Amino acid sequence: MNRTSRPAFGTLFFFAIAFALSLYFTFAAVQGDFGLFRRAEIVAESEDLRHKLTQVENDVARMENLTQRMSDDYLDLDLLDEQARRVLGMVRSDEIVIR
Repeated sequence: MNRTSRPAFGTLFFFAIAFALSLYFTFAAVQGDFGLFRRAEIVAESEDLRHKLTQVENDVARMENLTQRMSDDYLDLDLLDEQARRVLGMVRSDEIVIR
Protein backbone atom coordinates (compact mmCIF):
# COMPACT_ATOMS: atom_id res chain seq x y z
CA MET A 1 0.00 0.00 0.00
CA ASN A 2 1.68 2.90 -1.30
CA ARG A 3 -0.88 5.54 -0.82
CA THR A 4 0.45 9.07 -0.66
CA SER A 5 -1.62 11.85 0.75
CA ARG A 6 -1.51 14.42 -2.00
CA PRO A 7 -3.94 17.33 -2.07
CA ALA A 8 -6.32 17.34 -4.98
CA PHE A 9 -4.86 20.19 -7.00
CA GLY A 10 -6.94 19.33 -10.04
CA THR A 11 -10.19 20.05 -8.25
CA LEU A 12 -8.79 23.19 -6.63
CA PHE A 13 -7.44 24.34 -10.00
CA PHE A 14 -10.82 23.73 -11.67
CA PHE A 15 -12.74 25.76 -9.08
CA ALA A 16 -10.15 28.56 -9.18
CA ILE A 17 -10.49 28.83 -12.97
CA ALA A 18 -14.30 28.69 -12.74
CA PHE A 19 -14.30 31.40 -10.06
CA ALA A 20 -11.95 33.61 -12.10
CA LEU A 21 -14.09 33.23 -15.22
CA SER A 22 -17.26 34.00 -13.30
CA LEU A 23 -15.63 37.15 -11.88
CA TYR A 24 -14.52 38.19 -15.36
CA PHE A 25 -17.95 37.69 -16.92
CA THR A 26 -19.67 39.43 -14.02
CA PHE A 27 -17.34 42.41 -14.37
CA ALA A 28 -17.91 42.49 -18.14
CA ALA A 29 -21.69 42.34 -17.66
CA VAL A 30 -21.61 45.33 -15.33
CA GLN A 31 -18.71 47.49 -16.53
CA GLY A 32 -18.09 46.35 -20.11
CA ASP A 33 -18.94 48.00 -23.42
CA PHE A 34 -22.38 46.39 -23.39
CA GLY A 35 -22.76 46.31 -19.60
CA LEU A 36 -25.39 47.73 -17.30
CA PHE A 37 -23.57 51.00 -16.58
CA ARG A 38 -23.05 51.68 -20.30
CA ARG A 39 -26.73 50.99 -20.92
CA ALA A 40 -27.69 53.51 -18.22
CA GLU A 41 -25.41 56.09 -19.87
CA ILE A 42 -27.00 55.45 -23.26
CA VAL A 43 -30.53 55.78 -21.87
CA ALA A 44 -29.65 59.08 -20.16
CA GLU A 45 -28.00 60.38 -23.31
CA SER A 46 -30.98 59.42 -25.45
CA GLU A 47 -33.35 61.27 -23.09
CA ASP A 48 -31.13 64.35 -23.31
CA LEU A 49 -31.05 64.14 -27.11
CA ARG A 50 -34.85 63.74 -27.27
CA HIS A 51 -35.21 66.87 -25.15
CA LYS A 52 -32.83 68.77 -27.47
CA LEU A 53 -34.74 67.49 -30.50
CA THR A 54 -37.99 68.84 -29.05
CA GLN A 55 -36.34 72.22 -28.51
CA VAL A 56 -34.98 72.30 -32.06
CA GLU A 57 -38.37 71.31 -33.51
CA ASN A 58 -40.00 74.14 -31.53
CA ASP A 59 -37.37 76.59 -32.82
CA VAL A 60 -37.92 75.43 -36.39
CA ALA A 61 -41.69 75.83 -36.05
CA ARG A 62 -41.24 79.34 -34.64
CA MET A 63 -38.85 80.29 -37.47
CA GLU A 64 -41.19 78.85 -40.09
CA ASN A 65 -44.01 80.93 -38.60
CA LEU A 66 -41.87 84.08 -38.69
CA THR A 67 -40.77 83.35 -42.24
CA GLN A 68 -44.35 82.77 -43.36
CA ARG A 69 -45.40 86.03 -41.74
CA MET A 70 -42.74 87.87 -43.77
CA SER A 71 -44.05 86.56 -47.09
CA ASP A 72 -45.81 88.84 -49.58
CA ASP A 73 -49.13 87.10 -49.00
CA TYR A 74 -49.10 87.72 -45.25
CA LEU A 75 -47.20 91.00 -44.81
CA ASP A 76 -49.08 94.32 -44.56
CA LEU A 77 -46.66 96.74 -46.20
CA ASP A 78 -48.33 99.86 -44.77
CA LEU A 79 -48.07 98.53 -41.24
CA LEU A 80 -44.45 97.52 -41.83
CA ASP A 81 -43.66 100.99 -43.20
CA GLU A 82 -45.30 102.68 -40.20
CA GLN A 83 -43.47 100.51 -37.67
CA ALA A 84 -40.13 100.91 -39.42
CA ARG A 85 -40.50 104.70 -39.48
CA ARG A 86 -41.48 104.73 -35.79
CA VAL A 87 -38.51 102.56 -34.77
CA LEU A 88 -36.00 104.38 -36.96
CA GLY A 89 -37.39 107.83 -36.15
CA MET A 90 -37.92 108.78 -39.80
CA VAL A 91 -40.81 110.73 -41.28
CA ARG A 92 -42.14 111.08 -44.79
CA SER A 93 -41.95 114.44 -46.50
CA ASP A 94 -45.75 114.81 -46.55
CA GLU A 95 -46.19 113.94 -42.82
CA ILE A 96 -46.85 116.41 -40.06
CA VAL A 97 -45.20 115.52 -36.75
CA ILE A 98 -46.70 116.88 -33.54
CA ARG A 99 -44.74 116.46 -30.33
